[in-house]
Amino acid sequence: MVRTRFAPSPTGALHIGGVRTALFSFLLARSLGGQFFLRIEDTDRARFKPGTIQQIMDSLRWTGIDFDAGPDHASLSKLGEDFPGALPDAANHGIPGPFVQSERLHLYREHAEKLVAQGVAYRCNETPEELQRMRLEAEAAKRTFTFKKANRLRADVQPGDPGHHIRLDMPIMGQAVLDDLVMGRVTFEYANVDDPVIVKGDGSATYHLAAMYDDWAMGVTHIIRSTEWLASVPKHLYLFHVSGWPMPKFGHVPNVNGEDGKKLSKRKGAPSMFEFRDAGYLPEAAMNYLALLGWAPGGGDEQNVFTSAELFAKFSMAHVGSSPAIFSYPKLDWLNGTHIRRLAPDDLAGRLMPFLKKAGITVETPEQKAMLARVIPLVQERLKRLTEIGPLVDFAFVKTIPPVPRELLIGPKMEQHLSLFALKAARDVLGTQQFDDDAGLEKTMRDLCDELKLKPNQLFTIIRNAISGKTVTPPLFGLMGVIGKDVCLARIDAAIQTLSA
Repeated sequence: MVRTRFAPSPTGALHIGGVRTALFSFLLARSLGGQFFLRIEDTDRARFKPGTIQQIMDSLRWTGIDFDAGPDHASLSKLGEDFPGALPDAANHGIPGPFVQSERLHLYREHAEKLVAQGVAYRCNETPEELQRMRLEAEAAKRTFTFKKANRLRADVQPGDPGHHIRLDMPIMGQAVLDDLVMGRVTFEYANVDDPVIVKGDGSATYHLAAMYDDWAMGVTHIIRSTEWLASVPKHLYLFHVSGWPMPKFGHVPNVNGEDGKKLSKRKGAPSMFEFRDAGYLPEAAMNYLALLGWAPGGGDEQNVFTSAELFAKFSMAHVGSSPAIFSYPKLDWLNGTHIRRLAPDDLAGRLMPFLKKAGITVETPEQKAMLARVIPLVQERLKRLTEIGPLVDFAFVKTIPPVPRELLIGPKMEQHLSLFALKAARDVLGTQQFDDDAGLEKTMRDLCDELKLKPNQLFTIIRNAISGKTVTPPLFGLMGVIGKDVCLARIDAAIQTLSA
C-alpha cells in the first residue's frame, strides 16, 4: 500500500509552501488508494513554539487535508500540547506510532549505535572552533570544505566521552543516483558529500537520522518534500542502504515564489492558511489553487477548477513541474469567486455569518435571516472573497442610511436641477409600482428614461445612490425588490430633500 507523510517542525504557523507540499503528499496517497499521516518533528526543542502543533493540524484540516494517523491525545498530553482536535489515542489505522519524534529519541540512538558497530558510522568530537579552522584553511586553499572521516583530529573517541557526535561514514568514491518523481534522474558525487552528523553532542538525533528512520519504521513508500532537501539525497540514500531498509521513492517539489520571482517563506511574508481563511477564501478554493501551484492534469486537459474528489481522481506526481510555481492573488481570487458561485445559497449564508458580524451586521432574527436569504442571490455572482459582503449589503439591514452626499445624487453628465427633476419623476412612477417583479420594474424605469431623454445609466445611477448611499451595489432592481417599496421610497424622498436644499 502507498503510504505518504507530512512531517513539519512545530516552529510556527504553516505557510503556503509547506501546505502545498503536504497537499501533494496527501493527493498522491488518496489518488492511489493509500494512507497519509502527520508526524511532528520536534527534536529541535530550542525552536519549539507552544501551540503550533494545534495550528498545524487546524491549518491542514481547514484546507481539506485529513490524515489517517497523527499526534493523539496521549502524545500531546506529554508535551502539554493536548487539545480537543487531537486524534483519538491509538487511532492510527495500522501505521506504527508514536507520531511525535520526541517520544522516539531512544530509537534513533539505538540505531546510531548499530551503525557504529557495523563500521558505517563513527564517533568524533571536533569542537566548533576546530571545524571553523578547517573551513578557513580550505577556503585559503580555494577548495570546498567537506568533512570526511580522515579529517578527524582524534580517532579514539569513546562511547562515554561527553559531547561527542556520531557521523555517517559516507563513501569517498562513486556516485549516488536518484530517479526523482519530479526532478528526474539526479546524480551526486560522493567525494563532494560530507559525513553528516546523525547524533549531536547532546545525544539528540539530527534530521538525517530521525526523519529517515521514521520513514522506514512507519512504512513510508513515497517521500514528498521540498527541493531544499535535494542536496541531502545522497546522505539519505546511503543511510537507507547501510541500514538495510527498502528504498522509498522520492519526489522533490520546487519552491513557491512570489510574483517578484523570489521564494515565499515565513520570513518573507508568505501567508499562512489562517490568513487565507480570515481574508475570505474558501477552503475548497485554497486546496484547488495550491494544487495548481506546480501541478496540472496534463494530456491536453485544461480543467483548472477542481473539487477534492476530482483532484483525487486526476492527481499524479508525473505532472508536477520541476520549475518554481508563481503565487498570484488575482488567480486565487478568480478561483475563489468560482467556488463561491458553486455553493448552495444556504451554505454560503452560513459561511458569510462571521464576516457579516465583523462588518457590524447583525443577522439573528427571522426577519434578518430572511433578508440575507433574499440578498444572497444578488451578490453571489459578484463575490470574490467573503470579506466583500459587508459593503455590498449593509444598507439592506437598516431602516435608514446616513444622508447621501449631494455629489452622489447628481447623475453622470447632469446638472443638479436635472438630477432633481429626474429623481422626482422616478419617485412618482415608483409610487405606483409593485416591487416584486424585477423585470417589470426595470422596464418601467427604462420607459421613463426614454420619456426624460436620459440614458439608463444616468437615471439608474441616481436611484442606486439614493437608496444605497453607494456607487457599487448588487443589481439595482433586485436590490429594490429586496429592500422593499416603503424603504426605497423613503430613501428617495430623503435624497430629494438633499438635492432641493
